[in-house]
Amino acid sequence: MAKSDSNSPVYESSVSSAPDAVATFDDDRAGFIKKLQHTLHLNPSMVPLIVLLLSIAVFGLLLGTRFFSPFALTLILQQVQIVGIIAAAQSLIILTAGIDLSVGATMVLSSVVMGQFTFRYGIPVPISIFCGLLCGMLCGMISGLLVSRVRLPPFIVTLGMWQIVLATNFLYSKNETIRAQDIETQASLLQFFGTKITIGGAVFTYGVVFMVLLALVLAYALKHTAWGRHVYAVGDDKEAAELSGVKTGRIILSVYMLSGLICAFAGWALIGRLGSVSPTAGQLSNIESITAVVIGGISLFGGRGSILGTLYGALIVGVFTLGLRLMGADAQWTYLLIGVLIIGAVAVDQWIRRATV
Repeated sequence: MAKSDSNSPVYESSVSSAPDAVATFDDDRAGFIKKLQHTLHLNPSMVPLIVLLLSIAVFGLLLGTRFFSPFALTLILQQVQIVGIIAAAQSLIILTAGIDLSVGATMVLSSVVMGQFTFRYGIPVPISIFCGLLCGMLCGMISGLLVSRVRLPPFIVTLGMWQIVLATNFLYSKNETIRAQDIETQASLLQFFGTKITIGGAVFTYGVVFMVLLALVLAYALKHTAWGRHVYAVGDDKEAAELSGVKTGRIILSVYMLSGLICAFAGWALIGRLGSVSPTAGQLSNIESITAVVIGGISLFGGRGSILGTLYGALIVGVFTLGLRLMGADAQWTYLLIGVLIIGAVAVDQWIRRATV
């Protein structure tokens, strides 16, 4: 009889007395790690939530009441409201295993349409806003048709749309900025999302409220509706989804159109945030939205992630930006730490994916 090595893993076997029974083995190695991977796979927003809470705690300890004041914490929400809305639109695309490089340009063009229709043509503000929202949805529909019907790669389609929409924005607006003073006196509804609400020492805006409500509505729709389940199915395995009866083309088109509409709302919120209509605003929105999505735990391979995770990702960027600014650190430290977070988030995603194979 061979001696067992004391360093070798221990297996417990259980064999039933039935004649056709099969022996089973329980491997006790790395049980906690497996459970952790499984938990994170089922709850992808847990990682960014933990990082968010830790970052708030660390900056709170370092800065005290300068950071832990109601004004400072709500200032973070105000600063990330535009990125948060845009990132929600980007999340929908990435969940289908795509990517949209035109979200920022669509946002700005929609805001320009709202402003120019009001001041250049004298169209009533509510109609101008509706036209701006329609413009964003139209941009999304064009991208969606090219991806779903013509079957072009999302990266190439949205890269081209980014250039087209950006050029259209500058050509149509003639690089003209509509001043905040003119909007305040003649079309204050354009600045609706910038209206402030004070509760105690906390200062919110309607843009912040919209960002949070949007995240909650999309989270519910993705988790509890057939459309949401189909979005995940398309991102996880498009061919398998088609074989199971999902009309993948319609799902992809609906996602791009909804994303375009959300970008248009972001354009409206951008006017409220800046007070003016500027064709040069939001230059980094594409990168910022992808950053929030990746840090928020949504897989770039599609089919897994949470809108709430994206919201946490946007807030993490806001916490680091404000915290380092209050500490007097060079702005480059913010980019450095966010870069580390991006790489770390992708590494965690790959680790979780390996656990489910």
